[in-house]
Amino acid sequence: MASLYIDIGGTWLRWECCKQKDKIRSKKRDLVKFIENFLQKNGSIKKVAVSFAGQVNKGEILASPNISIKTKNIKKYFTNKYNIVFKIDNDLNCALLAQKDRLKSDNIALFFVGTGVGCSVLEDNHIVRGKNNLACEVGHIPFKKAPFRCGCGKDNCLELFCGGEGLRKWCEYYGLKEMTILELKNSKIKEAKKIYKNFQKAILYGISTLITLANPKILVLGGGVLESNPYILDIIEKKICRYALKESCKGLKIVMSEIENPSLEGAKLL
Repeated sequence: MASLYIDIGGTWLRWECCKQKDKIRSKKRDLVKFIENFLQKNGSIKKVAVSFAGQVNKGEILASPNISIKTKNIKKYFTNKYNIVFKIDNDLNCALLAQKDRLKSDNIALFFVGTGVGCSVLEDNHIVRGKNNLACEVGHIPFKKAPFRCGCGKDNCLELFCGGEGLRKWCEYYGLKEMTILELKNSKIKEAKKIYKNFQKAILYGISTLITLANPKILVLGGGVLESNPYILDIIEKKICRYALKESCKGLKIVMSEIENPSLEGAKLL
């Protein structure tokens, strides 16, 4: 009995089929159509597990700031229509399962920056979920007012200042070409320097908030933006105690994720 594992974020869709031993990354596409096409071509698929970059509760997509999707009750749709086992959870909750398996710790916090900002917390070996599985959405806490809106509808979200999509919007707002973090950091253009300054402040603000609230033993950093700029780890380690509660910083281990595609790996553990 074959299984299909999917990780869909704001930019990429990654998938692996244990029958074919494939692990493929492609530009984001319609999730429901992708799964349906796969099921129709592979009749032996009886289990599907999805890591989803959005708010999910009990198989239903509540919100997806960076992903357009019409079929909200996605678990019900696929289990009724195709009679398969279908699992779906937030991508950072999935990544947390993979990190838990790797780090063998019962108290971990994740702070990932890609298209948006995602966080997840493991407390006493259990994922902190909240009433509707919406706990730890640090990317959407108020930071500063922006001249444009987040995918969630607000104009002051943290991820508008440090997430990949937010940075793209800032470059567009100032009439700049899209720039990498290093390009922003090294640029002599006043607006680019301002974007980078806010980026660094937003990263420190978000991480310090997570540390102060969750008090983890291990903080794992990841996501495309942070992984492609590993020097940021040094900045965080040097400055984070100026922002976070000092007692929460004592004994805290901060590491970069060493798992390739942790959200996809976590989908396998659903």
